[in-house]
Amino acid sequence: MTTPFVLAVPSKGRLQENADAFFARAGLALAKAGGARDYRGTITGLDNVEIAYLSASEIAAQLARGAVHLGITGEDLVRESIVDADKRVLLIESLGFGSANVVVAVPQAWIDVRNMADLDDVATSFRAKHNHRMRVATKYINLTRAYFAAHGIVDYRIVESAGATEGAPAAGSAELIVDITTTGATLAANGLKVLDDGTMLRSQANLVAARDADWSPAARETARVIFDHISARARAAKYKEVRTRFSGCNDALLAEAHEKFGVVSPFGGPTSSGMVTLHCPPAQLYALGSFLRAHGADTISVASLDYVMDRENPLFAKLEAFLGR
Repeated sequence: MTTPFVLAVPSKGRLQENADAFFARAGLALAKAGGARDYRGTITGLDNVEIAYLSASEIAAQLARGAVHLGITGEDLVRESIVDADKRVLLIESLGFGSANVVVAVPQAWIDVRNMADLDDVATSFRAKHNHRMRVATKYINLTRAYFAAHGIVDYRIVESAGATEGAPAAGSAELIVDITTTGATLAANGLKVLDDGTMLRSQANLVAARDADWSPAARETARVIFDHISARARAAKYKEVRTRFSGCNDALLAEAHEKFGVVSPFGGPTSSGMVTLHCPPAQLYALGSFLRAHGADTISVASLDYVMDRENPLFAKLEAFLGR
């Protein structure tokens, strides 16, 4: 029996909704045969793919073990929970949702503490005054240690946070925190501020590949098909299709259009009849139309693109380079 190709996606909330929408836009519809509460699913049309619905943190753990081939999870979880992450997993593509920053936040009352260098000074004086190290409440233990070490801060100790980290300073269980934030509003509501250079990681949801998964030839081919869909949709979103025909159209004119407007000619230069198909960035459509009309074009049509499939797939090439051919 063929081993299934396993794709792990978030099991609930906005992350699941955004993941479903991302794959749907790429023409890969995720389906749950057992209904909304089912934790296994499929991709319509790809019979050998199994969807595993897991929490974002469990997806990172499964990627580390090689129990899934691909997964959607936050970069913060990858960096925090996977030792030597860049050797064990590959961040294939940032997906544009699930954005949040891992930050160092201190009490607003610390008016003289604006950056990590100031924090280092406070940490040293705090230990001298209180005879114990400053406490940092966080769930991001590994990221915190690495970031503080990079800034030469050693006079602190981590208090692992099990609840609402932002409340730790007010509760007296820590002096400052490292936590994840999107707008900073919750931090401000708890009397905290982010240091000027205290953004440790700008995280978002990523499509991630596991090195230790079973990358058989069949699994690689399945990944190629999935990446073809994603790449084709991403390329299509960057352009509108422009079609026109006029006798003055030639390769020199198209080269000028490329230089001025970022236009590409996916099927080469004009035909013998002067017919040409161009792909143009949406923001340059009017300027391109004016340019073409000024050179003799009478009628220009513009259409949206659903998918643009190229011979080379940059996402699959990235995976192949990571795994080794």
